Amino acid sequence: MPTKKISVLLVDDSAVVRQVLMAILSDTPDIHVMGAASDPIFAMDKLAREWPDVIVLDVEMPRMDGITFLKKIMSERPTPVVICSSLTQKGAETSLQALSAGAVEIITKPTTGLKNFLLESAAELVAAIRAAANSNVRNLGKRTASPVPVAPAGKLTADAILPAASGHAMAQTTERIVAIGTSTGGTQALEAVLKALPRVCPGIVIVQHMPEKFTASFAERLNSICAIEVREARNNDRILPGLALIAPGGKHLIVTRSGAYYHAQVIDGPQVNRHRPSVDVLFRSVAKFAGKNATGIIMTGMGDDGARGLKEMLDAGAATVAQDEASCVVFGMPKEAIKLNAAQRIMPLEHIHQAILNG
Repeated sequence: MPTKKISVLLVDDSAVVRQVLMAILSDTPDIHVMGAASDPIFAMDKLAREWPDVIVLDVEMPRMDGITFLKKIMSERPTPVVICSSLTQKGAETSLQALSAGAVEIITKPTTGLKNFLLESAAELVAAIRAAANSNVRNLGKRTASPVPVAPAGKLTADAILPAASGHAMAQTTERIVAIGTSTGGTQALEAVLKALPRVCPGIVIVQHMPEKFTASFAERLNSICAIEVREARNNDRILPGLALIAPGGKHLIVTRSGAYYHAQVIDGPQVNRHRPSVDVLFRSVAKFAGKNATGIIMTGMGDDGARGLKEMLDAGAATVAQDEASCVVFGMPKEAIKLNAAQRIMPLEHIHQAILNG
């Protein structure tokens, strides 16, 4: 019996984008493009006749902007939405509003060379649509030792950035840090967790899979609504209580130690697990330099980035937590960590702030 295809509606005011995306998706066996619309008003006419599994949505369009349309969809009939947005500062801020309103994923597009970019990013778009189709959109509005396996073929591991820990990290100190890794659905999940923290809490380092230029706006938004300070990490930042540092898009974030103090290092390097920043890279550095003085938390996200790193943190003496399936938008990354026996505890989203406070 054939598998049901993922039905997709494209909403973008660019005829080039609609043409290229329809060609890409029409060549994908498990995806069916039910239609394309140049703005949300035309899209609503199509939705009155047929409803898709996933909507691919631009944010800056005539007659009705993508944010307003997204909010309407999520209030009337919650549906997985993938944002396809231009890579500009304005576009970044608008797309973050879309994520906050319930979009599942962002695909960035440049302002020039659009056709070639979309063709080169076809695999990323298809993966985002498949993840969106399997996501739990109901959560978008809510606030024993195992060997560490090698990564699947075609994916670099954290070895490309940082050698594995040898020996033991520094013994227990008064400095404690928390490392968090997340991806699809993570913008909403991080907001829920960080907003629940009091001003006095352990220093936090975060990898959220997010494109370059988006992380600064994301950090600024979180900083405006949280009691703690939240900002994009800078090289040599000291990791301090009451401060959360988010890895910049397009860079890896690692933790190092100087004496009893921990510092953030923002570095270049190849993609690891097809991501830069990579959760595995951050978690390995925390395992190596913080050991039992750390807590590792892996949350909602597509793929397996962070699973091996969380296992390395556990083996180094850190406390480890995975978000539970019921509260995840996509149960990919936590599921892979749980399969490796890397998580000591499996917790719903609303309890994760307690793991940060209590270790």
